[in-house]
Amino acid sequence: MTSPLPPEVTALLDDETTVKALATVDASGVPHLEIPLALFAGGDGTIHYLEPLESSATNRNLVRSVWFDAPLAVILRAADGRTAHIRGTAIKVHVAGPLFQRHYTALRDRLGDVDLAGVWVIRPDEITWKTFDAALAREAAEHPSFIHLDRLAIH
Repeated sequence: MTSPLPPEVTALLDDETTVKALATVDASGVPHLEIPLALFAGGDGTIHYLEPLESSATNRNLVRSVWFDAPLAVILRAADGRTAHIRGTAIKVHVAGPLFQRHYTALRDRLGDVDLAGVWVIRPDEITWKTFDAALAREAAEHPSFIHLDRLAIH
């Protein structure tokens, strides 16, 4: 069992308006980015990703994540601009059973006649929060000379 997800992350995962992305890597280290149809808080500190396609690059890369501890990333962007960056690892996939059936039924209710290849369980290993304002302030403090010359006249 993993540690509980912070409530802010759980709220973003379960909010349909949150922009969500899942990044995986293949055997050569080439990244693959997916805007998932379904990504949820698992309720036990994990994240559930619903993969509808058996042959997708994401599905293949998640198998590699389980076998070789290949890292993955989940990005969550709230409507107010807060962004959670989650580094994690796929730890298992459900292809049958009560968890699979619950998600399969909900996915079909939402999208119609679709398949579900598996419910991937992702263990979050690190969560960092980022906002543009915070990054801009850090850049100004740590690298004051990183400014375009045209802006020097107004500073």
